[in-house]
Amino acid sequence: MASLNVSSVLVVLFLTCGAVMATKENDQIFKENICESKMGLPCVLEAFTSIFNTGSISNKCCGEVVVFGKVCHSALVKRTLENPLFKDRNPATIIAKSIQTWNNCLALIDSPSPST
Repeated sequence: MASLNVSSVLVVLFLTCGAVMATKENDQIFKENICESKMGLPCVLEAFTSIFNTGSISNKCCGEVVVFGKVCHSALVKRTLENPLFKDRNPATIIAKSIQTWNNCLALIDSPSPST
């Protein structure tokens, strides 16, 4: 539970001050694509946990990730990696987990539902 609280604090901190620390390119991507309004905080936390920690993402949040879009998803990961709080993270590992999360969510959303 403490890990979730720390992750929650970090995500909230990132969302409130991340734009200040972001490069102009990622900041511009976020503004042009209106990324901040495309995904709710609970799903941001789930996606963040699945990429930056160990966790899974629910079907509901996978749907939000796909609606969020690949451009916003990639920009969010890059902005987070630019944050000094994450300087000890291996960018290659995080980007690989980010791509895996994106691909898993896309496959889940694109797959037909089983008939009842």
